[in-house]
Amino acid sequence: MTLTLLLDLDDTLLNTNLESFVPAYFQALAGQLAPHIDPTLMFRALVSGTRLMNDSQDFSRTLEQVFADEFYPQLNVSRGTLDPAIENFYDNIFPGLSTLTTQKPAAVPFVEWAFARGYRIAIATDPLLPRKATYHRLRWAGFDPDRFELVSTYDHFHFSKTHPAYYAEVLGRMGWPDGPVLMVGNDMERDILPARRLGLNTWHVDETAGARFDSYSGPHGDLESLRAWLEGVDLNALIPSFKTRDAVLAILLSTPAALRSLVNGLDEPGWFYRSKPEDWGMNQLICHLRDTEREIHQMQIRLFNEHDEPFIPRPDTSVWASQRDYLQEEGPIALREFVEARKQTMELLLRVSTENWSQKARHAIFGPTNFLEVVAFMADHDRMHVRQAWNMLKKQRG
Repeated sequence: MTLTLLLDLDDTLLNTNLESFVPAYFQALAGQLAPHIDPTLMFRALVSGTRLMNDSQDFSRTLEQVFADEFYPQLNVSRGTLDPAIENFYDNIFPGLSTLTTQKPAAVPFVEWAFARGYRIAIATDPLLPRKATYHRLRWAGFDPDRFELVSTYDHFHFSKTHPAYYAEVLGRMGWPDGPVLMVGNDMERDILPARRLGLNTWHVDETAGARFDSYSGPHGDLESLRAWLEGVDLNALIPSFKTRDAVLAILLSTPAALRSLVNGLDEPGWFYRSKPEDWGMNQLICHLRDTEREIHQMQIRLFNEHDEPFIPRPDTSVWASQRDYLQEEGPIALREFVEARKQTMELLLRVSTENWSQKARHAIFGPTNFLEVVAFMADHDRMHVRQAWNMLKKQRG
């Protein structure tokens, strides 16, 4: 059974001390841009853009887009104008900030041990910085960034770590692994509690030797203790559960984000690629998700709004691909239509009061049920097809 490890970076794998590092980073960037932008104005725009990235739950825009839409208008410059200065900063000035960090002696041995055991490893660092900055920090910690299956950065992620949807997006980008998952981080508010809200097990990193447990932090200790704990734990106990309201909403938010990133750069033949004649292509899969969203998911939610204990039908969608000739549709257009349909679905769901998530119903396939369980079926459907898309791309790209 393969464990998927989600590893935080700052003050987990690298001693960073963000309280001193972030001001120094902002000051250095302001100095680099000073010939072009007043530092006071730049600092205000930087803080404002970062705040919006932290808050964003817009799965149609990456955090880089959220930041840029706030940052450049405040500076009254067009996007791209400052690119040469910014690239020079991350290439030549940002690396000097390494003196504000130190390596954690246990980090590299722990990660090498995890790789040797065949674990899948993602760097689940807050995606508020460009890829170059995050890769520099990984190298400061003693790692080759290319060894990790996924490293989250603001150019291809849609949520910050304050949201459970961030963790759902990470897992979606990894094809929704079936087995155990563990989030490892030092920050309760950004690493541990949001991951738990999705349904993940966690390890809270602190510098106290020896594995310990308490009801708030859960299992915690240093990285050496984590290794010993993993050597003895039953991995079945680390298989996540995604059945709470927070979890299903996070998954539904993450699906358009994960799909947009997975198919980014896919060329026209790639949208129509099928490993076998009987298999779906990516365009067919996206069309299926779009029509299911419009005609089934939204219909089911409205039935709950219109009836006290509705009967929830489940039409046969297996014939849609041939009946509707999905193979002839353009995948990018279908994806945009799915994203818009999911926005409508989320608007409907977010209007449902907390108490109504327990509203009873009878499902055509599953019998007696309730609103939460029906929405959980939608989230399971998402995870199944994101996994299918991930596997499809893996085969296609070799």
